[in-house]
Amino acid sequence: MTRSTALITGASRGIGAATAAALARDGAAQVSAFGGIGTPKDVADIISFLASDRGRWVTGQTIDATGGSSL
Repeated sequence: MTRSTALITGASRGIGAATAAALARDGAAQVSAFGGIGTPKDVADIISFLASDRGRWVTGQTIDATGGSSL
């Protein structure tokens, strides 16, 4: 069986750095529920979980990893 899951990232350092820098200047950090911009490790932790046996029941989902900025 093949699992399929999408991951949407918000402003993150190292992932679309130019876009993240522009969003940070425009106040994206204040929009985030966590009051900051994500790091590559934040995203990597999610990917690691989804790729592991612990994430085996997650399939066909879109994971919104935007730090709560789309709440």
